[in-house]
Amino acid sequence: MNNVNPAWVDTVWDVEFTETKPLDDPIEDELTATGDKAFRDLYQCLLAHADDQQQPAGRDKASQSIWALLVENGVSVKSLVATLSFFVLAGKAKVANIRQRVSGLHAASLYLLLLGVPGSIANKVLHEVLLDTCLDMTSHCWPQDSGKKRKKDNLKSSQAEGKRSKPHRKDNPEVEVDEDEEGEEEVHFSGQDLVKIRDAVVLLVQSILRLLQTFPLKNTPESASNCTRIFSKLLYFEPTIGELTFAAGHHIVDQLKELAMPFLQILLQHICFQMVEKSEFRTHGAQAVGMLTSQMASTDYACFIKWLFNFSRHSKMVCRLFSVDVVMVLLEQPERGMEECADMELAHFLPHKFLIQNVLFPRRMDHSSTVQGHALACLAHCLELPSFNATRAVHNLFSARSLSSQQTQKIYRTLPFRTVEISTTDGSGCDAKENLALLLQRVQDSKTNVRKSSLQALKGLLKHDVIPMSWENLAVLSERCRDPAVSVKKKALQCVGELLTAKPECRVVQKAWLQGVVPAVVDSENSVQEKALEALDQVLLSQVKLYSTTSHLDANQRLTWELLDLLCNECQSLSRYFSRAFTIWSKQNKFTQMFITNLISHTESDHAAGAWLLLSKVVTSFSRLPYDKILDAWDSMVSSKDVSVTTCCHILCVMGDIAVHLNEDTKARVVDDLMSWLKTFTLSLEVISAAVETLYQLGNSEDVKQTQHCGELMLICETYLAGIMLSENGAQNLNEELMVKHLHTLGVASLHCPARVGKRMVLLVESVLTTHSDKLTGKLCLQHEELVQKYLPVFARELEVGTEVAVRNNVLVIMCDLCVRYTNIVDHYIPNISACLQDTEAVIREQALIMLTNLLQEEFVKWKGSLFFRFMVALVDPVPAIASLCEYCLLYLLLKKNPEMFSQHFIECIFHFNSYSKHTSYNKFPQSEREKDRFSLKGAHHREKRFRIYRFLLEHFTDTQRFNITMKINQTVLACFADEELPLDADGAEILSETFNILSLKEMKLQAISALAGGAAGEEPEEENMANMAKAVLQAAQKKVVSQVQKKAFIENSVPLIISLKSLLEQRHSPVLRDLMAYLQVTMQDYPNEVKEFFSGDEQLAAEVEFALKTAEKDREMEKQMDNCSLAGDAKTPTAQLPHPNPLSARLTHVDRSRQEEHTRSKSMALERTVMPKGTVNDRAISTPKGVTVNLTFDEGVSAIFSDRGSLSRETSVLHVQTPEQQQASGLRQWNVQSPLRQKKKSIKV
Repeated sequence: MNNVNPAWVDTVWDVEFTETKPLDDPIEDELTATGDKAFRDLYQCLLAHADDQQQPAGRDKASQSIWALLVENGVSVKSLVATLSFFVLAGKAKVANIRQRVSGLHAASLYLLLLGVPGSIANKVLHEVLLDTCLDMTSHCWPQDSGKKRKKDNLKSSQAEGKRSKPHRKDNPEVEVDEDEEGEEEVHFSGQDLVKIRDAVVLLVQSILRLLQTFPLKNTPESASNCTRIFSKLLYFEPTIGELTFAAGHHIVDQLKELAMPFLQILLQHICFQMVEKSEFRTHGAQAVGMLTSQMASTDYACFIKWLFNFSRHSKMVCRLFSVDVVMVLLEQPERGMEECADMELAHFLPHKFLIQNVLFPRRMDHSSTVQGHALACLAHCLELPSFNATRAVHNLFSARSLSSQQTQKIYRTLPFRTVEISTTDGSGCDAKENLALLLQRVQDSKTNVRKSSLQALKGLLKHDVIPMSWENLAVLSERCRDPAVSVKKKALQCVGELLTAKPECRVVQKAWLQGVVPAVVDSENSVQEKALEALDQVLLSQVKLYSTTSHLDANQRLTWELLDLLCNECQSLSRYFSRAFTIWSKQNKFTQMFITNLISHTESDHAAGAWLLLSKVVTSFSRLPYDKILDAWDSMVSSKDVSVTTCCHILCVMGDIAVHLNEDTKARVVDDLMSWLKTFTLSLEVISAAVETLYQLGNSEDVKQTQHCGELMLICETYLAGIMLSENGAQNLNEELMVKHLHTLGVASLHCPARVGKRMVLLVESVLTTHSDKLTGKLCLQHEELVQKYLPVFARELEVGTEVAVRNNVLVIMCDLCVRYTNIVDHYIPNISACLQDTEAVIREQALIMLTNLLQEEFVKWKGSLFFRFMVALVDPVPAIASLCEYCLLYLLLKKNPEMFSQHFIECIFHFNSYSKHTSYNKFPQSEREKDRFSLKGAHHREKRFRIYRFLLEHFTDTQRFNITMKINQTVLACFADEELPLDADGAEILSETFNILSLKEMKLQAISALAGGAAGEEPEEENMANMAKAVLQAAQKKVVSQVQKKAFIENSVPLIISLKSLLEQRHSPVLRDLMAYLQVTMQDYPNEVKEFFSGDEQLAAEVEFALKTAEKDREMEKQMDNCSLAGDAKTPTAQLPHPNPLSARLTHVDRSRQEEHTRSKSMALERTVMPKGTVNDRAISTPKGVTVNLTFDEGVSAIFSDRGSLSRETSVLHVQTPEQQQASGLRQWNVQSPLRQKKKSIKV
């Protein structure tokens, strides 16, 4: 220091530390040669003196010793500051190397530490410019592009070189220097270099914090402001590194304790508000919030939770999303007791219950599907937390059983008309049911991520016994395994798998797992197939071990055989999907000889049924099997009477599959056993079918024998039927069950031996009018085309006038099967088949829907005649399951094959469903009067059904189809009435009115226009998300173009027709004029300032439209005011921000949902649940303002509610529902009204 040139020191101070003045080379080399060690040693020395000064006794002595020490050693404070500034400014440069940056940070730390020593101002250490420079060193020394790719930097350097190659202007040398500086290549740092810089930054931050404790900045406001800005920048310092999380803020709290609390509150709020949507950043940010709040006292923590509660309802989606992340981090911390909070008003913010029920849980109803999904997923995770209170809070939301106490409900004497009850119970049991119902609705949400998260939440509730393990709840998971979205299907498969792992002994869980996983093996998506096959392999195949009577089955093996038992009994309908899995595994050579050996060892155990099921699936994959054991099982089955029907069928299947490997003697013995068995006619129908199939396989190599055996069976059956039908006393000795078995045997045998069917046999079958005779007739028709021509009219007649449900169902299946084989013949009877879509029996309607969908998929049937419109009627079936099935068939099976299907039939739907046949082109296909009446939706009472169909079709239009259909409606409907081609009679007025109502639907608007304008509230594109911004810009441009095209088409095509129709309707005084004006009002909402331009040819119409638009705007404003109406009373109601810890809910005794929905449409005031303190609602009544309709009162007046323990004599016993205008009036007015019963009594007395 003594060798530093005083002239250089004076120059540095003269330029006020704004420029770097080079030191003499020898001095610079000497200072830099010492490296970082010299800076660290000097820092530790000064730090020790600073610590000594904190002791009151030695403060003055320590202060003197530092400055005196410098003087004694001949060190000038001015020279020291100038030298430190040299390193600071060198490290600040953009092109500074690692050594310069670290030295600059250490020099800045030394200056700040020196500045904090008492006497620094007297010794002229302080200089505001140098202070600000040192404070801001973190942003200059840390490389801002450290996370960017080198390739990008090289491109930037090459561009800079391109700049340098340009000729410079001679008259501006300063510009040349600037451009050269910009063109210099930036320095790149290794990971070790970044760690060194980071450590130096941490030291600088510690120095800043130490300075702030002893050095007030109130006299230097610019420096104080600079400190705030610097700390804000530090928030984004360590996320860039990706290792630590806001350690600077943590250090502040640790060092300053109580003094840092106001700063910490601001810091936490800043983190929350500045968070971006990217998941990785949100995770780091939430962890930082958790780390910082862990240092807070309970009162400060409660204040932050109160602020977080309000933050969770912020208008920006990312804020609400981040609040959920913060809640999950806070729930992982130890719960704070309410007694720890000094302010009791804030105490109820401390428990985990508040975070879950008041912050997290309401987000499941968020406007944004992203927030909804994330909240539901986190809600499921809450059940996995170790905190008992957190788990119990979730239990309280969904389970009434977990309530610790239940209050008894008061009994009221009410007036003899509807009343509103304000209950003294907390209503948690009802809330739990509502919450579960809402969650089940979310499982069917239109957004994929919401469905996935809902499944996860539902799985968690079931897994932890929060909700009952009922089939109704589990079936929801199973059904989602067939969701249209691949990701949802995978999530559902994962959920049922986790449930099975958690509850392997639960029978209903096992069934749900099978119902979800087994059908997924035929999924159209390969990844879903693979996931299902992997699950089946892991749970079923891999657990088949060698059976031993001396060893017990473990839990996994027991689960395997229990699942196989279900497949043999309750879940037999899954057999075909299960067979598909074995077909795939067989191609993959999945089965080994050891597997077969292990499997056969179980055929004589208690779970033999499952073993035979598996063996029947895998036996075709092997040529070498222990046939002796299989034949022993066969002999045992033939001689035993205890074998179940399912096991018999599986054994017969195995015998048929191994027939090719048996010798002739064995075959003959088995055939004899089968024939003797079948001739007894004591077998069940399922066993008869399997036995005849096995008989066919055993004799397949010798056609003569096979024909002989089947022919013998057919002859026996024919003889039996002839004895019944042709003998005089045959009917008296009729055994219906035995006759059914003969008919069934004859049917299955005839399929393998059609040549043996004679006329006499056909006549005998015709004379038997039973369900099984219909099946047999159908089987005979499949073999003989001449019988098809004969019986189709009979089948069609049976569908129309038959009374037996089973017979009609069988006839429907037979006709659809015949359509596959004899398409041209059955095509004329498709109207008869489709008429079953309006059958009186739901099972017939569902069967017809499934069969017709299959035929349409395979193109055996075309969309001709009235078939499409009958499918549309099935959309509004009174059974919701059938309507949902129809929607699925149309959207996911049929629309994909014909994307134009909906738009091609839309206009004809208008005429067809209104039974209007006067148009020259539409609704002209032939129909009987009976069919017209059955499928007609004409009339006001069917209007809701018609518009459900219209909306469904329009929702699945493309924008091109919407635009074209609008033009086509103008040409084929409106133009026909305007030109008076169609009469404007009563039927015509209905069609025209309906057309205007359809054009007014929101689904008719182009999505390119309405989607951008009607986006989810609060979902603003984040500035950080450039993809969202680009998409928004593209959508805005697209909207502008599409809007111009639509505007031009409307002016050129629609406006002339509307003017003409308005004139015509006015002449006829038609009520349709009201619908026309309503359509114009809806349409012109997008062009409110261009009404006169649009209707320049009719000034009166333009004036009427403008008036209608203004009126509609006033109505909307009135509706907003009505929404702000509140329930006022003498008691103070806590705000939404500070919910009462023990609220009493205003609850309704009756709920009329249809009336409520109608109210909402009629712009009534809606009164939602009001939270009131305990004790304020006893002995009260509710009054309503005059002229205001409140849906709380069921569209009627409200009666007083009397308690057995009191009366309404006091002024404070009345609650008033008030509008904002009435709230300004002073005082409460007693509501005095007489009930209808009392008025009636008065009139009688008079």
